[in-house]
Amino acid sequence: MGTRGTLEIARLGTVGYAAALALQDALVAARGGDRISDTLLLLEHPHVFTLGRGADQRYLLHARPGVPVFRVSRGGQVTYHGPGQLVGYPILKLNGRDRDVHLYLRRLEQAMIDALARLGIAAGRRAGLTGVWVGGRKIGSIGVGMRRWITLHGFALNVCTELEYFGAMVPCGIAGCEMTSVKREIGERADLAAAAEAVQQSFAAAFGYARIAGADVAALWAHVDRTAAACEAQVQI
Repeated sequence: MGTRGTLEIARLGTVGYAAALALQDALVAARGGDRISDTLLLLEHPHVFTLGRGADQRYLLHARPGVPVFRVSRGGQVTYHGPGQLVGYPILKLNGRDRDVHLYLRRLEQAMIDALARLGIAAGRRAGLTGVWVGGRKIGSIGVGMRRWITLHGFALNVCTELEYFGAMVPCGIAGCEMTSVKREIGERADLAAAAEAVQQSFAAAFGYARIAGADVAALWAHVDRTAAACEAQVQI
């Protein structure tokens, strides 16, 4: 990949899942019209289970009281998002040789691997599987979508995540998959802000951006032209 210009970073804090879907929808349209630059959204979600567009619902073994379930347009099987997990939603316009889904997935993995190295964790890939692993334990998950080669959905890195929630599912449809987190691997030194800083630096490097800049968060939300409640009514199951 040749050097890109500036990657806008939006640190959004905790965002409800339906609201995040509405924001991504709006920003994909805005990126398609060149009304925004390439942008990486970094956030946390309240507890939620999500299923990819072709996911087998049987992989969600049992419901958790008060935890909603969404079926969405990303690839992949079932996953969990919740407090202490860093979620990244890249809104990127892919052009030329970058229009390669396999290459895009590998770069997402590399961004997480490099970020974890900054945090003192040696992570890597597993042959034939998408995601990031520490030994035999999965620490980073990926599920992406694309609309006319503009990306949405993205990746989730377990930082100080409540791992017991993964017991309600077969993570990513992989039988026997054991999940881990930064906290589990390095103890109380796990810090979500430090992880976000590492991820944004590693993401920019993996995708070839020359610089990063803070996004105008209020301006991004202003692109949303429908309510989160309307979005939730469409996708929650």
